[in-house]
Amino acid sequence: MPDPAIEIENLTKEYPFGFLHLKKRTSLEGLSMQVEMGDVFGFIGPNGAGKSTTIKLLMGLIFPTAGSARILGKPISDVEMHRDIGYLPEQPYFYDYLTAAEVLDYFARFHDLTAADRKDRVDRMLKKVGLETARKIQLRKYSKGMLQRVGLAQAILHDPKVVILDEPMSGLDPVGRREVRDIILELKKDGKTVMFSTHILSDAETLCDRVGVIVGGKLRGVGAPGTLVDMKTLGMEILFELTKPSNVPLLSSATRTGECYRLQVPEQELYGAIEQLRGAGARILSVSQVKATLEEFFMNLVEADRAQGAAVEVSEQ
Repeated sequence: MPDPAIEIENLTKEYPFGFLHLKKRTSLEGLSMQVEMGDVFGFIGPNGAGKSTTIKLLMGLIFPTAGSARILGKPISDVEMHRDIGYLPEQPYFYDYLTAAEVLDYFARFHDLTAADRKDRVDRMLKKVGLETARKIQLRKYSKGMLQRVGLAQAILHDPKVVILDEPMSGLDPVGRREVRDIILELKKDGKTVMFSTHILSDAETLCDRVGVIVGGKLRGVGAPGTLVDMKTLGMEILFELTKPSNVPLLSSATRTGECYRLQVPEQELYGAIEQLRGAGARILSVSQVKATLEEFFMNLVEADRAQGAAVEVSEQ
């Protein structure tokens, strides 16, 4: 089995604060996890959970208080390691009077490419991110989604083995998010390892082989999206239409959406509920299982962390 692409062991980051910086606030506490080669790994958590702190530590932009990490078998202190990493910060900044082609040519010069190789690489990256027709437009005229695609292009310009993206879909409209998702899936198809942070849970469920959930600076779970939640059936949902007015008691528990009704019942009561609805003239459209979702798992952790934080504040007063 190949070595993990990213290995993190007990990574901790503390910041001084308060009068004379005598107090310390822990932004990341004892983080340990792995990202396997060729995986798309989603690092999910609410704002302020420690996602960006972790990524900045991996990229050597800040330094850990304790712990260590390795990327492609090399410690994060090894500058040479960065040749094989592509990085997109949460809010990339480019000199906006340059065009997309000029920005990418500038970054390509860091990688000892000839003029012909740079032109070929820039052309291919612009095509990959769908900006070939906008290559000569200054970045100040770009939308948020277009700027994000420029950032992605510079991150993968040098054909890195590992791509680390900090909130790549933040602030994008549905079209922009779809475009970024397609690029991530294409990177996976090319055999790259992708780690990205997000608080958009549907993107994590759609894209990721594995996810890590971080709340309050602590890792609360890691694994395939479906394995983090209790997969037992919570109940059954019946979708139906009414062909005539009815006063069946079950209807008081149903939710109306347009012309349809949704009713959730315990699994053992399913057949009885269907018989009652059919007797009332309902047309059954579908019956499906109701299971816990990654969003519910995530929100339970966030609520528990907020409750714990409030308790700590009270005890300190």
